[in-house]
Amino acid sequence: MYDRIRDPLIITDRAKPFVMVDGERLTVDQLGHAERRRLLIDTPDGLEPAALWINENGLPSKGSCWQEVFKTANKRTRRLRLAVRAHPHALRHSYAVITLEQLWRGHIQDLAEMNPAQRRTHQMIFGDPLNWVRLRLGHRSVTTTLRYLHALQELELETRLALIPNDWEPTGVDSAESEPGADHDLEVFSR
Repeated sequence: MYDRIRDPLIITDRAKPFVMVDGERLTVDQLGHAERRRLLIDTPDGLEPAALWINENGLPSKGSCWQEVFKTANKRTRRLRLAVRAHPHALRHSYAVITLEQLWRGHIQDLAEMNPAQRRTHQMIFGDPLNWVRLRLGHRSVTTTLRYLHALQELELETRLALIPNDWEPTGVDSAESEPGADHDLEVFSR
């Protein structure tokens, strides 16, 4: 089926994705939408589309098709009065944050049980989770990928707050038992 694509642009090496267009070597991020629809990857099983949005025939979708999917989803969330807006970048952002969180969790858990020499070997073999995500997102610099860390910090705070049981109440320091001049605004949480 993919042999029927007119003037296909074929990536031969996934590790170094580039194509030749009119004798010029271009990276995928330099291609327009129409060119990306012609983008195929040469695999051991034959050609496969490189596009994320595939139609029911297995061919890359037109931009208007996948944009309609998001419009429909947004109409549905508005109708249900949900404070959610769907768009392609939100999916990319969610992928980055969830993947980073899972990789870091596993990475830290593995490293905690190792001595320094084992940690160095582990880092050499498995690398840095942030760099792994950087490569998958196609960022040139890890600085760009670092933007996703703020979401991890927010997620951690939200998770910690969600774990506070409803029956926990702040207890103040009793003024009769405290020393003169002590700060009475300090609260300690206890069960």
